[in-house]
Amino acid sequence: MKSSNHGRKTGVRALRVSAADVAREAGVTPATVSYVFNGRGGVSAEMRQRVLQIAREMGYPLERHHAKLEADRTRVLGLVLAHIDNPFYADVAAGTIDAARGQGYEVFLAHTQESSETLASVVEAMIARRVDGIVLTVLHPDDGGIVRRLRRARMPFVQLIRRIPDLHADFIGIDDVTAAEEIVRHVVEHGYTDLAVVTGPHNSSSSGSRAEAFVATAKQLGAPVPPHRRFTTSLTAEGGNHAAQHLIETGDLPRAIVCGSDAIASGVIGSLRGNGIRIPEDVAVTGIDGVFPPASMLAELTTISVPRRHMAELAVDQLIRRIDGAGGPTRESIRPYELHIGTTCGCPPRAVPPAAGALAGTT
Repeated sequence: MKSSNHGRKTGVRALRVSAADVAREAGVTPATVSYVFNGRGGVSAEMRQRVLQIAREMGYPLERHHAKLEADRTRVLGLVLAHIDNPFYADVAAGTIDAARGQGYEVFLAHTQESSETLASVVEAMIARRVDGIVLTVLHPDDGGIVRRLRRARMPFVQLIRRIPDLHADFIGIDDVTAAEEIVRHVVEHGYTDLAVVTGPHNSSSSGSRAEAFVATAKQLGAPVPPHRRFTTSLTAEGGNHAAQHLIETGDLPRAIVCGSDAIASGVIGSLRGNGIRIPEDVAVTGIDGVFPPASMLAELTTISVPRRHMAELAVDQLIRRIDGAGGPTRESIRPYELHIGTTCGCPPRAVPPAAGALAGTT
């Protein structure tokens, strides 16, 4: 303490200052100083700055740690998707890769098809290959073991689109409940009270929230959805096709089918059209995601347009902040969406301009 104080007061560069000296001067444990010097998480931004400032004043050679930190990096980020064949996730992947390359990183990409076992294997592979951090779009509420494994490995991660409720970890997404409410209200405004809903797996926070909001809002508006018209399927066109085929084969077609994703909606539409059922004249269909380009056969789909590439960019930015050693509280960024009015709901072409979706600020 005495020698380090002398170094700070006189401005004379102390000789052989150790990390332990810095820890004593800062009043913290050597482990805290190690986390700071090696860019690890678990230290607040204020404490990190204080330790670094004391180290500089004591003459500790920080440059060697900065060089080691950079040398230890692989400049590779992990990205784990649910279904790579879902156009939504393909856009997320493209946005992540572009944003990562813009900051000097490449991306190790994998998808799980909703399998927790596959997720565990993928995470182990990414840790073993020393990626610098991971963007996760696939976490389920029962994936706490995955989170514990990442934290034991001191691997920074960001939740994108989906999240584990009450988990203290960075998250970027939309307000799924409000988005689902808005599109159901639009459907019911057409006078449709005979509905079915087709959503992704309930153990996905986004799909589960949308499913619950679809049913609750429809009931509130006088268009209750009976249990046998509530379908849970994969986030793929195949999943939507299976649900629609069941409705057709059982002779139980509703007047409108509200889907939890555009991929599901594309499968529903394909099945209906393949059986000679007109859209929207016979059955109206809506989606959520906004993934199909203007040239697509689904350009007329009424949907919620989600800023998926922008959210991927934000996830990369936040992940690299953590990799660079930024501490502080976890960040939640809820992004604005847009209700896109097409013709599959029964609206004529361009009859209603796109309306701004419910906006939620970044916190």
